[in-house]
Amino acid sequence: MKEQIINTSADLFLSLGFKSVTMDDIAQNMGISKKTIYAHFPTKTKLIEAVTLYVLQKITEGIEEIKSKSYNPIEELFKIKQFTTSYLKDEKSSPQFQLEKYYPKIYREVHKSNHHLISCSIEENLNRGIATGDYRSNIPVDFISKIYFVGITGIKNPSLFPPELQGLKILYDNFLEYHLRAIATPAGLEKLNQFITNDI
Repeated sequence: MKEQIINTSADLFLSLGFKSVTMDDIAQNMGISKKTIYAHFPTKTKLIEAVTLYVLQKITEGIEEIKSKSYNPIEELFKIKQFTTSYLKDEKSSPQFQLEKYYPKIYREVHKSNHHLISCSIEENLNRGIATGDYRSNIPVDFISKIYFVGITGIKNPSLFPPELQGLKILYDNFLEYHLRAIATPAGLEKLNQFITNDI
């Protein structure tokens, strides 16, 4: 039951936002009593902590699985984009910024974990792209990995990019193209243009 509560809550929180969803909403969606939820999670904050850990784990597992398939570095980033935007349900409710506003302690932990995950993945991707000749050999890897993290988290800021105007997929598409065009070699640009043409 505990796992079912986490799964259902994750789906609702990602779709509607951490603040918007109540314990009553979760109980009603599952067809159980609120008392059953409180038996496993004494407060909504405890539930949100469990859900964020669960979501981080699922995203980490998904990214690691993609990386294990040894795609071309450019294709790898497109695969990761497709996975994360699908899993996060386009984030129209801006759950990241609801988390930051209403549950700052949890947000700081999530932000720290995300920084480690994204920075390590991008550094590996950049170094592999240099080795394959898809990225320029003189790019500052550490700097670009940090800029990538700032950018990928920044596009989720609803005050800068209102979700009702542009969904996460469009923002991610634009950001990924911006990132890759800045670092790609002519050979890498050819591959990038193919992925842009074929990406759905």
